[in-house]
Amino acid sequence: MRIFIDIGHPAHVHLFKNFIWEMEKRGHKIKVTARDKDVTKQLLDAYQIPYESFGGLKYGKLNLLLEWIFRDIKILKIAIKFNPDILIGNLNPAIVHAAKILGKNSIIFTDTEPESVKYPIADLITTPLADVIITLDSVQHNYGKKEIRVNSYKELAYLHPNWFIPNPDVLRKAGLKEGENYVILRFVAWGAYHDVGKAGFSLEEKRRLIELLEPHARVFISSESKIPEEFEKYNIPVRPDEMHDFLYYAMILISDSQTMTTEAAVLGTPAIRCNNFVGKNDMGNFIELENKFQIIFNFTEFSEALPKINELLKYSQLKEEWNRRKITLLDEKIDLTAFFVWFIDNFPLSFHEMKEMHRNEF
Repeated sequence: MRIFIDIGHPAHVHLFKNFIWEMEKRGHKIKVTARDKDVTKQLLDAYQIPYESFGGLKYGKLNLLLEWIFRDIKILKIAIKFNPDILIGNLNPAIVHAAKILGKNSIIFTDTEPESVKYPIADLITTPLADVIITLDSVQHNYGKKEIRVNSYKELAYLHPNWFIPNPDVLRKAGLKEGENYVILRFVAWGAYHDVGKAGFSLEEKRRLIELLEPHARVFISSESKIPEEFEKYNIPVRPDEMHDFLYYAMILISDSQTMTTEAAVLGTPAIRCNNFVGKNDMGNFIELENKFQIIFNFTEFSEALPKINELLKYSQLKEEWNRRKITLLDEKIDLTAFFVWFIDNFPLSFHEMKEMHRNEF
């Protein structure tokens, strides 16, 4: 089978990396294209995954639209040359458009509800044309007959214990002493299509976070955009492909990021998430992680998050308790990569089998 995968974000490198390796072991031919966003190319290089790269992140609605058009044209040209049987992506307009033009099957993954974003353009120009939409049980949106639901999280494609074993050597690289507590602050750039009208921590709030945390632990900052000069001494001194090891051993993650919050949760690291995605239209996985597993905490306002941060800093045996909560989570959720491999390897019979299984549940 010839499989075309487009990577639009660093998180998608992680989402598909184990799938790529497993499918190649089975003799399938894989073609990867990548958008030049944040550390996407750096991760692909670190994992030695061959790819063609094009396009970069441009801020503003008009620039994003122009970038989408460029990606559509470029991916179609590459797909024509590669001649895939299946095209795969993460809520990826260019993938489904190319598949339709070529008369091929498109399978997309999404864990985002259109209602959770202000301008759900990607859904409007993607999901109606996709052949199969794989999503999560926690997603509060119904994609109809083409939808397949799995009881997992996107992050369990690469952080499930079947795939991830933390490397403590990362602590030495970061200059940490044995047993030394540290907190990670993660700030996103807020420039993607789904971020329009959204925001996280202000500059002053970032300063206040550091002042609050420094008496209790070392502070490290991970940022999508260039951090201000005053914060440079907090810059995380580990490679992007070592970030999950570093996150695993952290005392707490405080973030306005979506993906890294869930990554912390499945690794057993307490996470405080604060941005204005939080609210009645928040994504189902964050609601579930907070209300069912009590492993993350979501806040809209910085002032609301501060008491919880103080509480966690004083919590005795914090990591031990969160490890117990993580085990409860992992006992319920499945290995997403293992599902992807089975589903694609057996497609289209796997699609009909999943639909039949869901019908028998009701």
